[in-house]
Amino acid sequence: MGTKNVILTEDIIQKKLKRIAYEIYEHNSAETELILVGIWDRGLILTHKIAAILKEIAPFNIRITELRLDKQHPLEISLSETIDITGKVVILIDDVANSGRTMLYALKPFLQYLPKKIQTAVLVDRKHKSFPLSVDFVGYSLATTLQEMVMVDVEGEEIRSAYLV
Repeated sequence: MGTKNVILTEDIIQKKLKRIAYEIYEHNSAETELILVGIWDRGLILTHKIAAILKEIAPFNIRITELRLDKQHPLEISLSETIDITGKVVILIDDVANSGRTMLYALKPFLQYLPKKIQTAVLVDRKHKSFPLSVDFVGYSLATTLQEMVMVDVEGEEIRSAYLV
């Protein structure tokens, strides 16, 4: 799998998540509710961490929903609950935006509604996109070669590092 080149340590990740939470608050300060949708499993872990920070700094109600899809075959998508998001703000969260494919397919269940807006957040945004997706809230952005992959290392509910392989 190649050598591990750490790009974000656990300490830096915490700072990046705090910054993402503050940016989400700044861009949605007039809202009364946000729906945070975490892409299982690392995206969901990040979602819970961002939600905890938002609950400390922002007055709005935060609702968390889990989205599951097979990243290799992303046509089958399931949500942990059915939510009518018409007129609401949805923030789709994942660990890494590599090609943009997962995020793009993850939008599918929300297209049957008329949300107020859908925003995206990732810990690491890789610049080589194959799909037309731009991320609204980014912890760390980097250009890589097409052969390099960005991975996020987790232990239980803790995010330990992000690295390049």
